[in-house]
Amino acid sequence: MPDFTIETTYHLPIFRHRTYAAETLEAACRAAIEDDNWDIVEKDHESPGEVHVSGIWGGTHSAYTGPSIPVPSQFDEAVERRARYFEILLGLLKIFFDDAHAARPPSPDWLTRSAWEIARGRHSRPRAGP
Repeated sequence: MPDFTIETTYHLPIFRHRTYAAETLEAACRAAIEDDNWDIVEKDHESPGEVHVSGIWGGTHSAYTGPSIPVPSQFDEAVERRARYFEILLGLLKIFFDDAHAARPPSPDWLTRSAWEIARGRHSRPRAGP
């Protein structure tokens, strides 16, 4: 039975509260985003991000010592899964739109791919962090 070294990660939100004087709400938000002073920060241990797989290597204790193995998409970080899923859904919508615009029934390829993507979107997700 092969061994795999798996790196898992979760993101811990770091935040700050700071008051900004500005002409508009948008200007205050821009000032907050552009403010690079993070001397006073707090860690939000109550709402960590989900645990996700961030690296895989073949062998025992082999992290960063050889070629990495691609992370299966269902174990990737949620934002990455959603971005890929959005691209796929947008592509399927374009196919459907082209068929509808040409006044023809949806192609079998569109229906098959859509059913597969819907099923894939229902896969279980990794749990939240500690």
